[in-house]
Amino acid sequence: MKSNVVLETLCIAVMTAAATGNAAALVEDPFIWLEEVTGEQALDWVRAQNAITVKELEKSPAFEPIRSRLLQILDSKDKIPHITKHGPWFYNFWRDEQNPRGLWRRTTLDEYRNARPKWETVLDLDALGAKEEENWVWKGADVLFPSYDRAMLHLSRGGADAVVVREFDLNSKQFVDAGFFLKEAKTRIAWKDKDTLYVRTDFGAGSLTTSGYPRIIKEWKRNTPLEAARLVLEGKTDDVWVSVTVTHDQEHTYEFIGRHPSFYTSLMQLRQGQKWVEIEKPDDTEISTFKDQLILSLRSEWTVDGKTFPAGSLLACPLKAYLEGKREMAVLFTPTERSSLAATSRTKNFLLLNELRNVQSRLSVLDPASGKWIRTELDTPAYGNLSVTGVDHHESDDFFLTVSDFLSPATLYLGTVGKSERENLKSMPAFFRTNGLEITQHQAISKDGTRIPYFQVAPADLGMNGQNPTLLYGYGGFEIPMLPSYAPGTGVGWLERGGVYVLANIRGGGEFGPKWHQAALKQKRQRAYDDFAAVAEDLIKRKLTSPQRLGIQGGSNGGLLTGVMLTQRPELFGAVVSQVPLLDMRRYNQLLAGASWMAEYGNPDLPEEWAFIRRYSPYQNLSKEREYPPTLITTSTRDDRVHPGHARKMTARMLEQGHKVLYYENIEGGHGGAADNKQAAYMSALAYTFLGKTLGIVEKAGP
Repeated sequence: MKSNVVLETLCIAVMTAAATGNAAALVEDPFIWLEEVTGEQALDWVRAQNAITVKELEKSPAFEPIRSRLLQILDSKDKIPHITKHGPWFYNFWRDEQNPRGLWRRTTLDEYRNARPKWETVLDLDALGAKEEENWVWKGADVLFPSYDRAMLHLSRGGADAVVVREFDLNSKQFVDAGFFLKEAKTRIAWKDKDTLYVRTDFGAGSLTTSGYPRIIKEWKRNTPLEAARLVLEGKTDDVWVSVTVTHDQEHTYEFIGRHPSFYTSLMQLRQGQKWVEIEKPDDTEISTFKDQLILSLRSEWTVDGKTFPAGSLLACPLKAYLEGKREMAVLFTPTERSSLAATSRTKNFLLLNELRNVQSRLSVLDPASGKWIRTELDTPAYGNLSVTGVDHHESDDFFLTVSDFLSPATLYLGTVGKSERENLKSMPAFFRTNGLEITQHQAISKDGTRIPYFQVAPADLGMNGQNPTLLYGYGGFEIPMLPSYAPGTGVGWLERGGVYVLANIRGGGEFGPKWHQAALKQKRQRAYDDFAAVAEDLIKRKLTSPQRLGIQGGSNGGLLTGVMLTQRPELFGAVVSQVPLLDMRRYNQLLAGASWMAEYGNPDLPEEWAFIRRYSPYQNLSKEREYPPTLITTSTRDDRVHPGHARKMTARMLEQGHKVLYYENIEGGHGGAADNKQAAYMSALAYTFLGKTLGIVEKAGP
């Protein structure tokens, strides 16, 4: 019998759903009570399921060796401590065995070059949490420019997206007495000057969007109450959020505010004196600045002044001229069918472009001298994944370059634009054995004839007998590409144990730019799932593996992907791991930040859009009559982005129908699923133990 609290929650949910046209879904949903995140009955159910999973997987002889090795890697002092420059100091956030919640620390570049640099602790999160009796998790810092003596620290309780924001003195290394302070909310700030903040936060009733993000920006002066802050921008309730940024670009300072009607659109304004001036652009175009130039990144084709620029292009125009209505665009990057722009960064005088060509990184430098934007390409490794960032665009043309691939540990270089030599600053050691393994790239043909690339990591002498335990990973959403990178967890948990790893580059991702992403939006979503199934079929056709030896894994949108594969193509797979997933697509827009993703999936409250969403929504498509592969579903209670109710309800329905499913929910951890290294190692060990046990990994003796 349900508790009074749960019944009350159910009644409120039914009334809310009736007002939004979603009541029918609730009437058909006997597990709605599991959406009460911290409800007593719901958490009792969680603990009971956790106990079953722990008992089942911890007893495996593989579990503890995997868990302990993963924790050693996560806590290893040999990891690369990546750094960010603020003034004369280089800052790093670090977790290890002695500091499970982490240290925010700093050093100089000369000291950083040493094998064991000396660090100055700026803030000890473990000590702070113990002192304040709070479960603080680090979420970053906004440092004041150009003095670099203050920072606004973002601290989360248990790893949630919502943060407490507090002013910190970087000289005294203490919180500022009576300094700026913002209570827990999905807050973002920008320093206007030392005594003024732009703030988007929860200002009280009516100040949030239906997605749960702030819709109001205010300008807040020091030593005044937040209630007295001056209104700068008020978005609409059905916007996703509002944004504010302050960019210091050598002699220029740019202040931008914007409404974001959807996840992929923005209406931006630039401060000019005391006025805010609208930036005329396609709504789905992203903008930034470089010196006196406005940089435009196109998500859709744009015809302006008789010229047509394809989606995925990067353009530049002098900002002053652009505001005057002139559109004399310099083309910085044009995509092709199999190439896209993955990221940009900048130094004092140059733009750095990270391009993907058939999902392989290539790096180039743009020199805007004399307005010609001269392009120079740099050498890059085969199958390498590059990450490049300017060290300090106020001072130098130095850049950090990180290079890795599936089998090569990351190496961090320091380079300078115009110089061929790069200094090897740090190299990560090899955390797992790679003897005999090789990386290859293949392609599958999807249902509509589209070529879908995928990477394979396997022994070079692999027998193509259909018996190789294989893990297929995918994501396919939000224009996020899946790239080759060194993942010690996969190495220890899977490759070292004899498994084959496959990474699919399906539509919905960003591997080939906006068109690749948009090919699987809303009513075209099924293409992403057809792509993933095509890769699975190709692995089986090539006799690399067979359905009983093929497992799949994905998280968040990738958790939805694996949930769809479970319900649509169960005959292809022997095991499914779905992590922090979306699964109930009838109610996803009613849960936490779900409404912000309707530009990706569609609005299930509109009958014409529910008509295509319902065809793949995993929770609604479970059937008692079908046979599904063994499944592990994991999530986090403190995930305030993807509601844990998705994972809970899917598990409950599968159990009710008699299917094989295990469930584990971390009581904290946010959308990443874990709040510290110990939790992360444990969660990963559960997944790899389950996969190995289910897909027939034969455990080998030795480390």
